Amino acid sequence: MKKIFVPTILKKDISNKKIIELSKKIPKNIIIAYSIQFKNIAEKIRKELSKNHNIVSFIQVLGCSRILRKDFDALLLISSGRFHAISLAKETKKEVYLFNGNRLDKITEKEIKEYKANKKTAYLKFLNEKDIGVLVSIKPGQENLRTALKIKEKFSEKNFYFFIGNEINQSEFENFGLKSWINTACPRIDFDRKDILNLRDLNISN
Repeated sequence: MKKIFVPTILKKDISNKKIIELSKKIPKNIIIAYSIQFKNIAEKIRKELSKNHNIVSFIQVLGCSRILRKDFDALLLISSGRFHAISLAKETKKEVYLFNGNRLDKITEKEIKEYKANKKTAYLKFLNEKDIGVLVSIKPGQENLRTALKIKEKFSEKNFYFFIGNEINQSEFENFGLKSWINTACPRIDFDRKDILNLRDLNISN
């Protein structure tokens, strides 16, 4: 089946006054990241902020995106996904600001600590459980089966059950009686769960 990806843009504008207010609340050396539906707003913000800010990078982010650069002081994420922002704050160890078109929020240390606590619980569950579910997506850009299979070599004492599909429906997890899951697809799927650990958290890579 042929797939066609059609981007959708939020039909919303932002005033220059709002951008000026925004500019006063964020550091000068920044990365601007955006989800595709906010691209028009992000481009207008970049144009205005570039007058007084050093924009290190201007990028579209997906759920799986990682920020590899270190030469910035803060990240401005223009999106509606708070869980993306919290995960990016934990990953980059930088200040992260989320702007959804109406308000600007800075991700707090409390939110990051709660996220880390969930991941610690998930890791302990993985260590204590013998039977582990492994989530593998077949979506382009998320498929990671070859790397996922390496987990059997590193943890040979455990039993791994591989769940492969185009969609991952977390509401179905309880049907399989597993208490620990390893996610090899979009790393944001683990947000707000205490039983899912990302593959890269186990230091397994391509």
